[in-house]
Amino acid sequence: MADDTDPTVPVVCSECETETAVPIDDVADAVTRHNEGLHDGEQVARVDPALADQVRDLVAEDLGLLDDHADD
Repeated sequence: MADDTDPTVPVVCSECETETAVPIDDVADAVTRHNEGLHDGEQVARVDPALADQVRDLVAEDLGLLDDHADD
């Protein structure tokens, strides 16, 4: 069970015009449950795109994919 100190992730649904904060451990199940229950499985609800972009950039940086290789 999540408490107030557990990190949450914003999940948005453009079709329902909703946004909710979901405990990080429950994100995948919550998004799947929402999409299956309300949108016939269509991938409408998702992690806030701005956050998803930030995470993608952090991972790319961590993997060294953003390093300048002009000197190589």
